[in-house]
Amino acid sequence: MSAPARVLVVDDSPTMRGLITAVLSSDPEVNVIGQAGDALEAREAIKRLNPDVVTLDIEMPNMNGLDFLEKIMTLRPMPVIMVSTMTHRGAEATLAALEIGAFDCVGKPAPGELRPFGDLAEKVKAAARTQRQYSQPAAAVAPPPSVADFRVGRKIVAIGSSTGGVEALIAVLQKFPANCPPTVITQHMPPTFTKSFAERLNRLCAPVVQEATDGARLEIGKIFLAPGGERHLQVSSASAPCCRLIDRAPVNGHRPSVDVLFDSVAELAGRNAVGVILTGMGRDGAAGLLKMRHAGARTLGQNEKTCVVYGMPRVAHELGAVEQQLPLSAIGEEILKMTAARKEGTE
Repeated sequence: MSAPARVLVVDDSPTMRGLITAVLSSDPEVNVIGQAGDALEAREAIKRLNPDVVTLDIEMPNMNGLDFLEKIMTLRPMPVIMVSTMTHRGAEATLAALEIGAFDCVGKPAPGELRPFGDLAEKVKAAARTQRQYSQPAAAVAPPPSVADFRVGRKIVAIGSSTGGVEALIAVLQKFPANCPPTVITQHMPPTFTKSFAERLNRLCAPVVQEATDGARLEIGKIFLAPGGERHLQVSSASAPCCRLIDRAPVNGHRPSVDVLFDSVAELAGRNAVGVILTGMGRDGAAGLLKMRHAGARTLGQNEKTCVVYGMPRVAHELGAVEQQLPLSAIGEEILKMTAARKEGTE
């Protein structure tokens, strides 16, 4: 058995620090080695205790969590899990933190919530185990091809991701031209965060990116992100493919689930699809990607070296669901190659 993950809890509220500590301490594989009420205390505690992982509140006195996170990633890179309020403002700040390099995020619990902080302990353990090189600078993003340089075919693209997916999806989608193939995405994310994330992607990328709505048509130049929370995203109707949001119990512990999306794409599009599985904890999407490959779809997986967590892509690779494993920087371009129209006609 490996040593417990050593965690520093940073939050300006003593009550919240106590709650986080209690949740984490209930897991024998997690050891809370200290607490801090603001960035100044946290800085000294990091130097003194050398934790494996830090949980970090966003709104704090003296220095907010985003500014402190930037300093951590510059001076002492390490896994940081953001603890955020489940509001639009909190979502925007958390997404910015994930782009800066935070490992993952959890929402602060609502009054009476049965499972406060959800799978925080699992995220802490995954963060402690990660082989990610936090000190590596982000690669410069090449401009996407122009509309004139890309002739889109008839394929649908389906992407699944979880922990580390914010950075990964930005890296992939920034390679897409404005006339990209119709694309659907399931990213594991708290309910109030997906709308803000779709808006952020829409600002950063050439195509139109929206949170999926029931009945939204899959069209060239449009990317749909599954809303977090109560329903799964599927695609349906071969004559006019569209998004469907369905009420169903969580699958693989998730709602929305990548497997649910991939299963529907396999059934609807068969070989006229490309499936992509990116960084994430667990196994969600692996079986669905295998179903897509068996239906004739092209399939891609992110390689271990560039994953924040090599969980979902690893399971998919071991099942034989992945046609090619590629570094994150190459996935966007490969998707475009697989979905481009052939010179003699369209696919």
